[in-house]
This record gives sequence, structure tokens and C-alpha cells, in this order.
Amino acid sequence: MPVFLVKKNPKNKFGAKKTIVDGILFASTMQARDYGLLKFREKAGEVSNIRLEVVFKITIGGVLICKYIADFVYNDLLLGKEIVYDTKGVITPIFSLKKKLMKAVYGIDITVTPKPKKRK
Repeated sequence: MPVFLVKKNPKNKFGAKKTIVDGILFASTMQARDYGLLKFREKAGEVSNIRLEVVFKITIGGVLICKYIADFVYNDLLLGKEIVYDTKGVITPIFSLKKKLMKAVYGIDITVTPKPKKRK
């Protein structure tokens, strides 16, 4: 089972807390949680080939427009396809643009973490 360690860090503009799981530093507890869920699914035989921080260069007409770094890329054995997955607590305009560019340039639909429900 993954071991979680939450690190206190200087002010993050979105309030994220860096978290270490299995010796890997994640930008937030949400991202660490998603990693733990993927590892659990991997042990259950549902996913394989989990990769972290996969870089996609978005080039149009031979010009590098930007880079998109996916939090996770993995093979979903139940769906029979590769998934590009991003953990987002806040959807920024830049992320929305990169998501559209990934679809336009690579034909890839980025799967985004469902927005957490607010506690009452």
C-alpha cells in the first residue's frame, strides 16, 4: 500500500500541499491520491504501464507552440486504450487551451480528475 507523507510548503496559489508517495514528490495531495488509485488498479490488473509527467510537444507548422506535461499516462486494460490523465483542482485558461491543442494536434482527449465535492 502506498505510504503518504504531506509536506508543508510555502504558499501555493491554489493551496496545494506537496505530498510524497513511494518516494515520489507530487505537487498536491489530490495528485498523490490519484497515483495511489492508479497503483491500486494496477495491482487489480485493470491498468498497466503507468508513467508520470509525460511531456508532449505541441508543434504547429514546424513551430513549437508549447509543451503539455501530463500527470499520468497509462494503459487502461478494461477500456483497451491509453489514457492521458491530469489531476486538476482548478481548471485554468492555459490548461483549457492546452487540452484543446492536444485534441487538435494529437487527437488525444485528456481525462481530468472529477472536481471534488465541497464538504458541508
